[in-house]
Amino acid sequence: MTEDTLGVLRGLATLLAMLAFVGVCVWAYSRKRRSRFDAAAQLPLEEDRP
Repeated sequence: MTEDTLGVLRGLATLLAMLAFVGVCVWAYSRKRRSRFDAAAQLPLEEDRP
């Protein structure tokens, strides 16, 4: 492989990683999931049930 080809592949890999990161952020902060994540955040604070 030439250096130019390797540079293009590295750029594409970086772009795909950035898109994946942004996708996870959008998924995590979407309004549809807020109640589910809020409930999960309270789990450590709840008392154990017998």
